[in-house]
Amino acid sequence: MSWSARQYTSFEAERTRPVRDLLNAVTTGPVRRAVDLGCGPGNSTEVLSARFPGAAVTGLDSSADMIAAARSRLPTMRFDLAGIEDWSDPDPFDVILANAVLQWVPNHETLLPRLVGKLAAGGSLAVQMPDNLDEPAHQLMREVAASGRWKQKLAGSAGARAPRRGAEWYYALLRDQATGVDIWRTTYYHVLTGGTDAVVEWFKGSGLRPFLAPLDPSEATNYLAEYRALLVDAYKPLPDGTVLLPFPRLFLIVRR
Repeated sequence: MSWSARQYTSFEAERTRPVRDLLNAVTTGPVRRAVDLGCGPGNSTEVLSARFPGAAVTGLDSSADMIAAARSRLPTMRFDLAGIEDWSDPDPFDVILANAVLQWVPNHETLLPRLVGKLAAGGSLAVQMPDNLDEPAHQLMREVAASGRWKQKLAGSAGARAPRRGAEWYYALLRDQATGVDIWRTTYYHVLTGGTDAVVEWFKGSGLRPFLAPLDPSEATNYLAEYRALLVDAYKPLPDGTVLLPFPRLFLIVRR
């Protein structure tokens, strides 16, 4: 499942707002070392650096395309090509950021305690994850994938994301390892120009990836056509042609 930095940044302003909200809630200080896990094209790393000026900030991502974009955007910073599961930089870190990435990484029951263990005393793990699997956009992805034409090729696509957990689960997992756990859920209403097509383009940069990757180009085109046809009723354009895309997100700050 290759990532496209160009596709992802088509909606950069909307995708960056949640990480600003997340980092504004981090009260750790002073911050000497910070890392952006799953840094993507560097938009979140840029916010992290601006939030904690003077900190040594690094980024990590498993996508070569994303890392190339991040290095081009922030040439003075260090970006490493690696998966979060393999991340082994020596600790401690004052801030570990994981913005819109851990939904793609399995085994949260061991991963998150390991990340907390890499924090300095008083440091913070800041996490934001999409919590939108019940939204029509995702329900319809699965519905199209389960239809006869795609069923065999896309049998495992819906399982590409890590198992969905609720706030209570994360709190119970982390409360004994932390001096504080702050959890909240926010639904953003992203204003997209371009009607239903804009919704399709948004998810081509994220949630649709596991459904499109197994298909050849012709199949992918047909899949998207069926998907778009179903989206029309779920995301009706407003009179000015824009669409409101409701997008729930789960936020988590763990202070060591």
